[in-house]
Amino acid sequence: MFIRKVIMMSDTKNKTIGKIKQFIPILFFMMIGAMGGVFIAKYMRTMKLAEESTDKILFSAALLLVGMYIAIFLQIIIHEAGHLLFGLMNGYGFSSFRVGSFMWVKEGGRIKFRRFSLVGTGGQCLLIPPKMKDGKYPYVLYNLGGSIINMVSALLFAGLALLGRNINILSQMLMMLAVVGVAYALINAIPLQLEAVNNDGYNAFSLGKNQEALRSFWIQLKINEQIASGVRLKDMPDEWFEIPSEESMKNSMTAVIGVFACNRLMDQMKFEEAEQIMEKLLQMDTGIVGIHRNLMVVDRIYCELVRENRQDRLNNMLDKQQKKFMKAMKNFPSVVRTEYAYALLAEKDQTIAVQMKEKFDKMAKKYPYPSEIVAERELMSLADK
Repeated sequence: MFIRKVIMMSDTKNKTIGKIKQFIPILFFMMIGAMGGVFIAKYMRTMKLAEESTDKILFSAALLLVGMYIAIFLQIIIHEAGHLLFGLMNGYGFSSFRVGSFMWVKEGGRIKFRRFSLVGTGGQCLLIPPKMKDGKYPYVLYNLGGSIINMVSALLFAGLALLGRNINILSQMLMMLAVVGVAYALINAIPLQLEAVNNDGYNAFSLGKNQEALRSFWIQLKINEQIASGVRLKDMPDEWFEIPSEESMKNSMTAVIGVFACNRLMDQMKFEEAEQIMEKLLQMDTGIVGIHRNLMVVDRIYCELVRENRQDRLNNMLDKQQKKFMKAMKNFPSVVRTEYAYALLAEKDQTIAVQMKEKFDKMAKKYPYPSEIVAERELMSLADK
């Protein structure tokens, strides 16, 4: 009974921490919105409202509101450009650059435009790491480069706002860019473990404390390079996918290797082994971030469908939180593949299965990693059988 109470207390604590982590990004955008409201109110006070037409007042307020969203988008671009700049300066090579769902990826020596989005991220710059020397390579500036450039740009925009203070609306928009820049710099540089992914500051802090985590980060970037080059997980070096010890799995950076190991087993169609390891990892106290945990459940659902197809197990895994996640990631290949298999094998609904197949084909045309599409098609074909 005592053990059960401890477990229940631990679960409650984890749920509470999870809710706090989810609230941090919301609080961040609320703060940006509040600052935008301050600038709009300040601008409105400087206008001689009695002398201005209603249309002009509304247009000016709308322009500042749009300006706030533009400021957010521009600072995301600046942030990812910072990662790119400092990465290239430290010997990294270009692999991919994404802002929102717009992505440029290096395929076969050429940079191509693709569409891809990931829950919990406004953008992402993935580079090819330099060779390790005595187990070390530069990592701090690559991770913190985005925040550095955000802060530099904030100072620049603030300076321009002061120079152009006689042009009121321009000055207010430049100050918005400055405030958003500072906010982005801080929320990415101050080490935070968020619900979906960990931020840059936490990654840099984690890598500095742990040699195994540093190697794991290097392997992750190398795996991404290989995937972008068309190599499948099952064809990559075995030593990249050795599951870390239970203690090492508590580090979020090292824990990703355990996730990749499960993904590789899926690509090898070793479903029984993959399901066993995923179940074990999900029950352990690990550093696996939210998005990876949910994607592992997606793979577990598929394994259950093509093996024993027990409805009670499927219902248990497809809880409210998992359904919400899959809805948010509705265009992700493994999610569409699993929904296809579920329609086919659990619901016995050919109509929905055909719709999922068409959805997958449409998504595949713009997806940045063709080798993953090939692997997912094989899993869909297996469900057909």
